[in-house]
Amino acid sequence: MTQPRVLIAGTSSSSGKTTAVCALLSLLKRRKTSVRSFKCGPDYIDPMFHRSVIGIKCSNLDPFFCDDDLLRYLLCENAAGNLAVIEGVMGYYDGTGAVGSDNSTYSVALKTDTPVIIVVNAKGASSSLLAVVEGFINYLPNSNIRGVLFNRMSPMNYKYVCSLMKMHFRDSVIPVGYIPELPDECLFPSRHLGLVTASEIKDLQKKLDKITDICENTIDIDAALSIADKAEKLNYTSPTVPAHEKIRIAAAFDSAFCFYYSDTFDLLKKMGAEITFFSPLKNEPVPQNANGLLLGGGYPELYADILEKNEISKNSVLNSIESGMPAIAECGGFQYLGKTIDGKKMCGFFDSESFSANKLVRFGYNTITSEKDGIFGKKGTSFKTHEFHYWDSTLNGDSFTAVKPNGKSWKCAFTTDTLYAGYPHLYLWSNLPAANNFYNKCLEYKERKI
Repeated sequence: MTQPRVLIAGTSSSSGKTTAVCALLSLLKRRKTSVRSFKCGPDYIDPMFHRSVIGIKCSNLDPFFCDDDLLRYLLCENAAGNLAVIEGVMGYYDGTGAVGSDNSTYSVALKTDTPVIIVVNAKGASSSLLAVVEGFINYLPNSNIRGVLFNRMSPMNYKYVCSLMKMHFRDSVIPVGYIPELPDECLFPSRHLGLVTASEIKDLQKKLDKITDICENTIDIDAALSIADKAEKLNYTSPTVPAHEKIRIAAAFDSAFCFYYSDTFDLLKKMGAEITFFSPLKNEPVPQNANGLLLGGGYPELYADILEKNEISKNSVLNSIESGMPAIAECGGFQYLGKTIDGKKMCGFFDSESFSANKLVRFGYNTITSEKDGIFGKKGTSFKTHEFHYWDSTLNGDSFTAVKPNGKSWKCAFTTDTLYAGYPHLYLWSNLPAANNFYNKCLEYKERKI
């Protein structure tokens, strides 16, 4: 299918990708261009910023979770013919495997044949920037780099570097503008997992408007669009998603529990589910008409004082799980089911205590394989997953074996006939039969309640 698209990559983390993408999306919105956004990799936080700009969900594109065909399908399905703007992750070539570029932004560009604009931090450099660009173009075959957006650059330096680029690269790689040094009021604050979530920045819209006003005269939107419009046609085979009787799945959703893949919700909706939301931070119970439960990750440790006091939510979640309501509890949601978080009392379904490890714990991609029959199917059922947390628990489970791409393995997580709970974040599209099994468990629960 014909699908205009462009990928905004960076030379490294903190190169300015998220700022550049937010500015680009906002400028396109001002032009009333119909646009959809994507994030490479398993990130939850940057998509929240995209959504804050354009008011539409952002989807993930992750080559570890998806085979090539599924990756192309999800891109085209979620973009639906509108301009697709894809934000990269880390540095362009940073990934896994022997060469180091597996599951990288570069691999997404190759697998989806997407032209790339690379964001280069220009602070303190001028003609040396061309060496950086040339190095990224030539490091691995078929880089797909078609444009450069400079960050932290002055107007005078941009004019000079543009003239050098035209002499050196001619039309093979074009400048698409620059972002000047932004005032402090425009910067997005960070914490240990990266940027703080969009909902936590009270003046976010003011920041975004200010950034857009600044970039309106410095980013060459027409050049970026010309790159996107030259993207080749994509071919793929649509996956077969089973359709079922309607069910309602409740998802905890607020500042404490906000790490969800939009594709998870979309897949469950395709199967027939209605997703309803409730907030443990507002002391809301699990909706009475729910047939399944999702407890996503997030930052429950930041709100442990509030969550401890909210007995209605805690008791409702505990009673739902003890009644056999099928549930998936990932990372922060798993911690919430434990006895305590930082000494504050939680639901108490597990006799576990969550504590700060003050460092990343078991960070990265892994594949988990069940050691017993459970909510997703028979023993041996596997999922592609990801872990990203600074907190750990005294009881992490042994229902699955997790294996990293480098071969390191360990036991993790819990499963029963109606529950998955553990630190690994699941990507349901990576195993459609297992996702279907979860849906069927919800149907069985619905029938028992009738």
